[in-house]
Amino acid sequence: MSEHVGPVRHLISKGLTVAVLLGAAACSPMRLLGPRQQLLTKVQLEGVKQADQERLEALYRQRPNDNFPLPKLATYNLGYTFYNPERLQQKLDTTRAEYTRRIAAAGTDSVAVGKLLQKREKRTQRLQAAIDKGNAIMRLGDPPVIYDEQLTRVTAEQMRIFLRSKGFFRSRVSATDTTDCPRGLFGGPGKQGRDTLGCRRVAVTYRVQEGQQFLISQLAYDIADSAVARIIKADSSQALLRVGQPYDEELIGRERGRLESMLKNRGYFDFRQQYISLEADTSFAPYSVRLLVMVENPPDEPGHRAYSVRNVTMITDAGVNRFGVQRDTVQRNGINYLAYDHRFSTRILDRKVAVRPGEQYSLSKSILTQRQLADLDVFRFQGVTYQKVPMPTDTTTGLLDALVSTSLLKKYQETSEIGGTVVAEKPGPFGNFRLRVRNAFGGAEILDLGLRAGLEGQYKATTTPPGSNARIPSVYTLQLGANATLTLPQFLVPWRANPLLTKYSPRTRFSLGYTYVDRPEYNRTTLESTYDYIWQRNAFHQYVLTPLNVSLVNTPKIDAAFRDVLLKQSNSGALLRSFDRLLIPSINASSLYNSNDFVQTLDAKYLRLYTELGAPGRQFYTAPGTRTTIGTQNQEQLETLVGNLLVLDYARAGADFRRYHKLTSRQYFTWRLNGGIAQALTPTELRNLQSGQVTSSLLIPYDKYFFAGGGSSVRAWRPRRLGVGSYPTYQYNNRGDIILDSRGIPLRDENIEQPGELLLEGSVEYRFPLFSYVRGAVFTDFGNVWTLQRDARRDTTGYTQGSARFSPKRFYREFAVGSGAGLRFDFTFLIVRLDFAVKVYDPTAVAQDRWALRNFAVFGNRNKPWLNTPALNVGIGYPF
Repeated sequence: MSEHVGPVRHLISKGLTVAVLLGAAACSPMRLLGPRQQLLTKVQLEGVKQADQERLEALYRQRPNDNFPLPKLATYNLGYTFYNPERLQQKLDTTRAEYTRRIAAAGTDSVAVGKLLQKREKRTQRLQAAIDKGNAIMRLGDPPVIYDEQLTRVTAEQMRIFLRSKGFFRSRVSATDTTDCPRGLFGGPGKQGRDTLGCRRVAVTYRVQEGQQFLISQLAYDIADSAVARIIKADSSQALLRVGQPYDEELIGRERGRLESMLKNRGYFDFRQQYISLEADTSFAPYSVRLLVMVENPPDEPGHRAYSVRNVTMITDAGVNRFGVQRDTVQRNGINYLAYDHRFSTRILDRKVAVRPGEQYSLSKSILTQRQLADLDVFRFQGVTYQKVPMPTDTTTGLLDALVSTSLLKKYQETSEIGGTVVAEKPGPFGNFRLRVRNAFGGAEILDLGLRAGLEGQYKATTTPPGSNARIPSVYTLQLGANATLTLPQFLVPWRANPLLTKYSPRTRFSLGYTYVDRPEYNRTTLESTYDYIWQRNAFHQYVLTPLNVSLVNTPKIDAAFRDVLLKQSNSGALLRSFDRLLIPSINASSLYNSNDFVQTLDAKYLRLYTELGAPGRQFYTAPGTRTTIGTQNQEQLETLVGNLLVLDYARAGADFRRYHKLTSRQYFTWRLNGGIAQALTPTELRNLQSGQVTSSLLIPYDKYFFAGGGSSVRAWRPRRLGVGSYPTYQYNNRGDIILDSRGIPLRDENIEQPGELLLEGSVEYRFPLFSYVRGAVFTDFGNVWTLQRDARRDTTGYTQGSARFSPKRFYREFAVGSGAGLRFDFTFLIVRLDFAVKVYDPTAVAQDRWALRNFAVFGNRNKPWLNTPALNVGIGYPF
């Protein structure tokens, strides 16, 4: 009997194999193909050596289904399993009939009929979309890409055209398609018919033979108008075409555009690119091109006419009509300002209008006028049009009348926002109200007023857990605030500003803000005032200079227990001093370059540089004094007081660089490097009058320290809780002993903010579409903060041998690393972000827990506080 066991088992194995493969075939995406259709599975390009391979690949008319971040075809195929168009059509017909009946029953009630029509439209659109595009799972994927030989031929031809446009005149492009026909199930050859299950996968290969690229050997000009010829030759140093360059039709097109813009800026109002043509001669020498740039005259004209501006008129209330009433005219510097009611200072408007009577016509000045008027944010529309003045036909010059038209925005614009947050396991509402007043005082000023209020949960800091399993209680924090900002469309300086600065859109901004925070542990108020100069180098680059920024920080009430908690933290008293009574004067400047748009859809760069000098020369306006130590009745003597306010001097600088790589129309690879440094300029000396103890420390205001962690930093850590360096902060019981977990390892306290004097952090992120308005992202963040001052308490510990102080020899080993994935809901006007991140490497953990992925868990466990659970970050907009 045993002799038959082997063959039986072999047959059973073969049968199971057949069953499995038949089941897989039933779920194969090939079932989505029609008769004699083939699935495109691969496209590749070979032979490219000099040409731009990415540009060639962008010409593909067909691409295989994507497999990252989701296998799109497999996802679509899975959804197709549950797709029943007949049932959906039946449901659609039933829905339409039901709403037809309900609308008829509503009779003449127009309100009820309107609501029913809206509901019917929404439901029928949803059902029709499911019929046309498939169910939700199918829309997460993509339908199979059916191979089309005609599109392959079109792609090859487009590649040939592109290569010739780049100077590869003798290039060749061929395309071959290969069908993958797997072997039979039992080892024999499979069927070879095009409509069989096996031979329906196609791979396409484009092979390029570039040949030698042609170079420009001679560049000549043939210009019929001698005046135009002189202008072009005088500007030849700016020409984009040069002898020795490769022939490039794209560059030729840009040169035509440059010549048109240049001539339009020299008075040639009617000049167009159509007057510029180029001839390319490749017969002169091998692999060389002789270019002839020809500029023709207008038909039936002896030459091009140069125009000057005769009159300039500006209407500030275009679109407003008062029948029987004429607009009043005010003239300033040769420009006529017309309005029914002159609401704007003509002195301000005169600085924004770059088009001037008697000057040569210039396209760039027209664009500059529109941009400067738009920057005022008081006009809904601004345009510059020209009317030709009738002139004799035989003249070579002309005159234009310019009309600058603007329509007003609403004077008052209100914005209100109501929302909620969930922090420390407590839901908290918040509300903001903002009022913008345009042209507040008749000089195109912008006045912004704001009020805000909110409740937010916070973990209570004055209650330390008596054991490792204790739950930290949370409390509500009340935050109130108000601010006022006035922006003037000019530099407010005690001397006459240079009119040439107008093209940089100069502005002066005054701001005043007040913040009140009420917690059970303390009350804190902050009053801040700033005086800023703002100007723009171009549309992408902005500068801000703040010659005066003054902040007053006061803590009228602080709980004694909370003060003791701050003193126990190993951060040299920085936390406690942040609640002191402070006067913070400073000077700062920043430069911001950003070539991206608001929703970050461009291949762009971002660079922000920032520097700040706090309380410079404080020794000249401060004096020694005595006051009560915060939170106590003890007296202390300080050397740098203004009245009862402590003044701290410091220097601070930072740089933030971001790069946005646009991979496809909807896929992006982005990365960021961010760093900053803060340093006290001189020591601050404090003398305790009770004990006589004198301390001298390099202190800076708490808000001027750097922090890491949170939704726009290293997302696996809570906001401002990462660091410092590799030094851990532990939890203590009521006896002052470190609390240990069930393994006998100290419990870290991750509820305390970690201020640092040096910040280094970075992120990389891949963004991709999922479906409809939902986008996805995968990311990795790294970074940390360090101190710069020596502190014996934080240089080493018995458990981790960690240090808070920055060291060039080990800082790279102290980078915290976190990774995760996120969803972004793009509502066009608003982007809501959900990011889930987990710790990968934690430099403040004990050695066995530093590689935190070993302790990964989806859900936390109070008995195992060392578990690494995902952190959820909810935000508005992209993280960077």
